[in-house]
Amino acid sequence: MTARVSSKLYSPELLGLATGLANFPLTGDLPLTSEARSRSCGSVIAIGLALDDRGLVSGVGMKVSACAIGQASAALLALSIRGNNPGSVILTAQGLAAWLAGEGELPAWPGIAALVPARDHPGRHGALLLPWKAASEALSSEAARG
Repeated sequence: MTARVSSKLYSPELLGLATGLANFPLTGDLPLTSEARSRSCGSVIAIGLALDDRGLVSGVGMKVSACAIGQASAALLALSIRGNNPGSVILTAQGLAAWLAGEGELPAWPGIAALVPARDHPGRHGALLLPWKAASEALSSEAARG
């Protein structure tokens, strides 16, 4: 029974996403930074972001120490964050938290449906939300400065 649940949770699509993080290294030229740590699973994500002159996300890098769910969630964020305004990223993070709590629909974000199997595994919710929390914090700190 456990193997069947695990295979549904860790689909080839999800595992493939997790390997894509190598394309988004955390570099020193990304001025908006944050680190998020999960108390429940020990995952850690450091994120760096940059905004262009219009206030849209123009750069992203991450250092991720998390399970495949956290890695896949981080990769989905990184793959589509460029060109978004900070508010839409923050709203997506809030929407994900509400969806995991059974209080809303899955937010619109490219590829996010790959995370649907994790909803039935509350022990993975923290890892799934971690990159979104880190990005929200980094982007909120910019809004507070601006």
